[in-house]
Amino acid sequence: MENLLKKIEELRERLLKTWRLLDIDGKKSEVRDKKLEMSKPDFWKNRERAVEISQKAEELGKEIGGWEELLKETTELEELVAVGNKEEDFSLAEEVESRYEELLKKFEGMEFQVMFSGKYDENNAILSVHAGTGGVEAQDWAEMLERMFLRFAEKRGWKAEILDRTVGNEAGIKSMSMRIAGRWAYGYLKSESGVHRLVRISPFDAEQMRHTSFALVEVIPELPEAENIEIKNEDLRIDVYRSSGPGGQSVNTTDSAVRIVHKPTNITVTCQTQRSQHQNKITALKILKSKLYKLQEEEKENTEKKLRGEAQKAEWGKQIRSYVMQPYKMVKDHRTDYETSDVNAVLNGELEPFMESYLRETHNG
Repeated sequence: MENLLKKIEELRERLLKTWRLLDIDGKKSEVRDKKLEMSKPDFWKNRERAVEISQKAEELGKEIGGWEELLKETTELEELVAVGNKEEDFSLAEEVESRYEELLKKFEGMEFQVMFSGKYDENNAILSVHAGTGGVEAQDWAEMLERMFLRFAEKRGWKAEILDRTVGNEAGIKSMSMRIAGRWAYGYLKSESGVHRLVRISPFDAEQMRHTSFALVEVIPELPEAENIEIKNEDLRIDVYRSSGPGGQSVNTTDSAVRIVHKPTNITVTCQTQRSQHQNKITALKILKSKLYKLQEEEKENTEKKLRGEAQKAEWGKQIRSYVMQPYKMVKDHRTDYETSDVNAVLNGELEPFMESYLRETHNG
């Protein structure tokens, strides 16, 4: 029991250290401020901002509650062992050991938040998928990746919204962009930026030959502060066109889709999922400002590799991860060497082990 007590005391010390690193007390103060703002009569006047504040307050509240509960359970277990030692009740040892292992596992899962030390890790993310080398096979692969990220967001309770989507001529998609809203969305998803490679027997090949396909994933953080970015009207080319995606008759028969090109940087942003051309323009401008703000930060801080990864083409030899379905099953990350044989689980959104492996390596490195 003495040894158990020592391990529980060490866990409590680690817990308190992480509590300070994550500034849980500061987050409590932040929640109080947000709740005060939410109680104001005109709070819902700006609905979009109100939703963001409410969501942030709820997410912070869950995070704080999780750490408070863990601290409470650890303290209670420590007191139980201390009493058991005093009364020389050693029959508790097995129960205490089991509870300690549960608390340790829970702590290590929550401790992972310390890995999120990047400037934008807490932000929402804008994720894009582009079909690469491989024709219709690559377009089908791009659509599989789109579904994988949508499932991942769903499992984490995040909101995913398709901003732009261009379907392939025969199957799959040529490209798409989505906004993923949730705490630490960019922190997790930044590990997915790069080329993803698929090896399988093609369903589009009558001879059942094995094919290799590529798709490029790009991830940028959504930056609320990018509203301070000034864009001159003469630097923009704005095109409107008929939406090609689903969304009802009014979407498909009116010029509601918007494409904005920033001439000085040649950055192009499109949005076509809203019914209103005005709404699509606002969304596209917001994404453009985020991209321009990030570009400025990269130039100042030289953080291009951390935020966006090196400029690369979706082709052989550049992949960050391989997904092999035939002749054997394996998903392997070439940056960390983490791998699994459960390809179906990964394609259904089980991405955390890959992300955590990548983040731990970059954090420790």
